[in-house]
Amino acid sequence: MLQKSTDYILSKIGEVPDVVIVLGSGLSKLVDEVEKGRRIPYSKIPGFLSSTAPGHAGELIFGRLSGKKVLLMSGRFHTYEGYPAADVGYPIRVFKKMGINRLILTNAAGGIRTSFKAGDLVFISDVINFSFRNPLRGPNDESQGPRFPDMSNSLSKVWIRNANRAIEEKFGKPLETGTYISVLGPSYETPAEIRMFRKIGADMIGMSTIHEVIVANHLKMEVMGISCITNMAAGILNQPLSEKEVLEAGRKVSKRFISIVKTIVDKTC
Repeated sequence: MLQKSTDYILSKIGEVPDVVIVLGSGLSKLVDEVEKGRRIPYSKIPGFLSSTAPGHAGELIFGRLSGKKVLLMSGRFHTYEGYPAADVGYPIRVFKKMGINRLILTNAAGGIRTSFKAGDLVFISDVINFSFRNPLRGPNDESQGPRFPDMSNSLSKVWIRNANRAIEEKFGKPLETGTYISVLGPSYETPAEIRMFRKIGADMIGMSTIHEVIVANHLKMEVMGISCITNMAAGILNQPLSEKEVLEAGRKVSKRFISIVKTIVDKTC
């Protein structure tokens, strides 16, 4: 099936992209910036699942962004939708099979670090897998990666450093970095859970990204992660959490998000 998925996408785009960008909740406006964008619905791709999360279109978009060939994944898969972790990471295996070696993962996240505020963009420097699901569970294909892959540099420190240099040069200030913790969901966390996560070193929280990071690391891809802080996590502010708040915050920060991503693609890809 992996070969069928790969062949189908390549038959539609005809070129190997320089980078893949996975778009998180509320961050889909980047699609409008792609020149000569060609859209491929997931429903047409052999082996791809359906994206059911709010704000996830469920299609690939190929074209040019800042002069580079990019493939956008507008809508990702989550374990809270009922999908196995290995299936959530399947598109990453397809992208690697296509010959793509660079991956930018974006997400909407709740801010655990109290100095964060809604609208902040943060580079993910490390991850905590609190979903208790691993996409590498089961038989290992040694041709794709080792049985026990090292995770000490799963997010590229060099890429983040180079990107932040370009961002500071253009915008006057680099992005913060932080540790992202991924939970299973779909319920939001309790205030007690957030207090615990802060104590173990988490700066922001969400329900995605971790399985894609693990698979990409297994495949020796270079990975960058960017969290958009769309709300403060449970218990920090005296207000309930909702998916509408997350999507709206993503839309509000979309202009800055687009500028940052275009700079990263232009200067580092």
